[in-house]
Amino acid sequence: MPTYVVAEAETSELPKIVVEPGPKHPPVSPVKRSRIGRSPMRVIYRFLAVTVAVVVAAVAAVIGFMSSGSSDRPGGEAPGPIAAPSAATPPPGPSSSPEPPSASSSASASASPSAAPTASATPATPPRSAAVLAALADPRVPELPDDKRLGRLPGKPHATKRRIRDTRSGVSLVRFGKPWKGYGTAPFATKQVLPKARGAATRAMLVSCPVPINVQETVKDTALLAARWTLNHHPRGGKITWTASQPIKDGWMLAYQVRYKVKGKSRRSMAAVAVKEIPGAAKPALVFVTIPDAQRSRWRDINTAISSISTVKPE
Repeated sequence: MPTYVVAEAETSELPKIVVEPGPKHPPVSPVKRSRIGRSPMRVIYRFLAVTVAVVVAAVAAVIGFMSSGSSDRPGGEAPGPIAAPSAATPPPGPSSSPEPPSASSSASASASPSAAPTASATPATPPRSAAVLAALADPRVPELPDDKRLGRLPGKPHATKRRIRDTRSGVSLVRFGKPWKGYGTAPFATKQVLPKARGAATRAMLVSCPVPINVQETVKDTALLAARWTLNHHPRGGKITWTASQPIKDGWMLAYQVRYKVKGKSRRSMAAVAVKEIPGAAKPALVFVTIPDAQRSRWRDINTAISSISTVKPE
């Protein structure tokens, strides 16, 4: 190959490569930053404060509604401070939700009132007899009062150590001195009287005998019938007002006033009956004493007579 050909080839210019520009793309806008990022911190704090205030107000409203609801219900208590839960109380959560009562527990709860023991129940009082009901239907005799002891009556106590033994009735009682004196006993076993007072329609007396009425189921009911019977020894129309009702040894005592009229004037007598059960006797013993208001200064003798009663062996 000739050398000039080589030299020409070595010095020849290379063809220019022209890169044509491609289609223009729109400029990429920078990524916009969040508004939160541009928000100042005080805006965030205000938002949190408002949220907390709303939650606190809602909780306070719920607690106030619950407490006011309990106080408005019948038998509900007034709202008070809420006690802190004890350490033994499990924390609230799905595992602490109460389980529904089982059928066996419901059955035992419903059956508990009927299963209560009956040993503590008070014994039933015996039914009253027809005689007691008839006595209480008598307008002169009120229903027996609650138990009440006989108080100290007006007058001075009568000091005596003498006694009367009533073996027919099975009792022993005081024998008063003057102005009291013995008197004809019929229909009683023993009898002591005071002189009749001026203007009095009845005479003071202290008597003993076996009860002249049918014996009742209880000694208290027997004393009730005996008190009604003593109205036969007071002026007509007399009505009883109870002043005492108390147990005595082996018996019962009733004290009362009998109110009546004498020549249109209201008068009264203070009286008492004591019924005492006597071992081996067919009937209880009765001690009855009555003193009119004209001899009110002797009413204290009623206390002495009742407290003097004791038991003796009957005939």
